[in-house]
Amino acid sequence: MSTSMIPELGSLSFWRIADVPFETCAAAFDTWLGTGHGGELRFGGSRLLGPIEHDRELGTRRIQVRLARGPMYPMLRMRLEIDRWSSSSTALELIPSRLVQPTADYFRAGRLLLDSLTQSLARSREPLVTSSIAS
Repeated sequence: MSTSMIPELGSLSFWRIADVPFETCAAAFDTWLGTGHGGELRFGGSRLLGPIEHDRELGTRRIQVRLARGPMYPMLRMRLEIDRWSSSSTALELIPSRLVQPTADYFRAGRLLLDSLTQSLARSREPLVTSSIAS
């Protein structure tokens, strides 16, 4: 097999830009996974594993992920990189920890996880609406 036939590791990562400020996003993940402890968060069959790693120099966050690709495949080790994209949005990148077979199940699972995360982040920043009692 020629080297041009081997997919590059970076080409199999998934990207999303969440319309949520980085600080709000980081606080949501801290709340969901707990700070300093080994919390776990499930999205479908996939799992995000705490603790969240902080890169103080770059200001980014990193979370270990186990991606569920379906019942026929073992969970795939990945990492979720969280970085500031702009003053009002955050970049999320899901990166495999090893070379993977690019199957339809892999792409479906990666997209589903990031779509679920960005939707949950958008809901977490919505203000809590309570009904007022009319007199």
